[in-house]
Amino acid sequence: MSEVLIVAEQVDSHVSKPALELLTLARRLGEPVAVVFGETDETVAKTLAEYGATRVLFVADPALTDYLVAPKAEALAQIAGNVDAAAILISSSPEGKEIAGRLAVKLESGLITDAIDIVADGTTTQSVFAGNWTVAAAVTHGVPVVTVKPNAVTPEAAPTEPAVEEVQVTISDTAKTARIVKSEPKQSSGRPELTEAAVVVSGGRGTGGDFAAIEELADLLGGAVGASRAAVDAGWYPYAYQIGQTGKTVSPQLYIAAGISGAIQHRAGMQTSKAIVAVNKDAEAPIFALADLGVVGDLHKVLDGVIGEIKKRKG
Repeated sequence: MSEVLIVAEQVDSHVSKPALELLTLARRLGEPVAVVFGETDETVAKTLAEYGATRVLFVADPALTDYLVAPKAEALAQIAGNVDAAAILISSSPEGKEIAGRLAVKLESGLITDAIDIVADGTTTQSVFAGNWTVAAAVTHGVPVVTVKPNAVTPEAAPTEPAVEEVQVTISDTAKTARIVKSEPKQSSGRPELTEAAVVVSGGRGTGGDFAAIEELADLLGGAVGASRAAVDAGWYPYAYQIGQTGKTVSPQLYIAAGISGAIQHRAGMQTSKAIVAVNKDAEAPIFALADLGVVGDLHKVLDGVIGEIKKRKG
């Protein structure tokens, strides 16, 4: 059976949730082989094994962390050259998509970005044109390079006993022209990463700048906090949390939009969510056309009631 390479990203020295999702999708196409940029780590290898990795390849060249993405693309190209790969799957993060683009050029292969599904014959599904169309696409030349949106699939365990290997690569001087001179860890909010969260609670113009209920509900549900462009432009919430065409794209299991009208710009960033709940005092708000459950009313009263009920049930 052909092997499928997946890039296993790490967050705080732990395997990211999107990496486990990639393993789940990879099993549809062949035997998953996880590529980890970093030193050999038994805990990381064990986690990847739980979700079906038949091999785990650790690549620890210093250039992978000292420079921008070019060395990672070179490393993957060299690994792909030694593997009978049916496909290469990478998470649709900003870095992941840049690596994928560079890799596709090196392999002279077709590239598909922001897939939300993939089936056994390699056909992918994408949500395009601000989510108004669903497209089926397949790579027709070379090894398919596909980036997949986080939360596209629920990770499914499939325990294996993988071979763990350290892989040596050669990074060219050409790939070392943009050095990382400084990096600072993002201040932790204690919440999951917005693009990876299974639950996202977002606030918009209707909050009036008061995100207290939004944050409390997100924390009770173990979710992340998002914001509409209107809320960000008003200075009520940082740009890093903006969801929409000019912000981040999310696809959680549950998306709660509170006080958000649902303009096309915002919908482009969240309408592939599995379930959408909207709270808005305007019964004609466009967001209700997307919602699986819509509540017309003052968001503060509605959210306070929901928060109270959750606390009650949690005891």
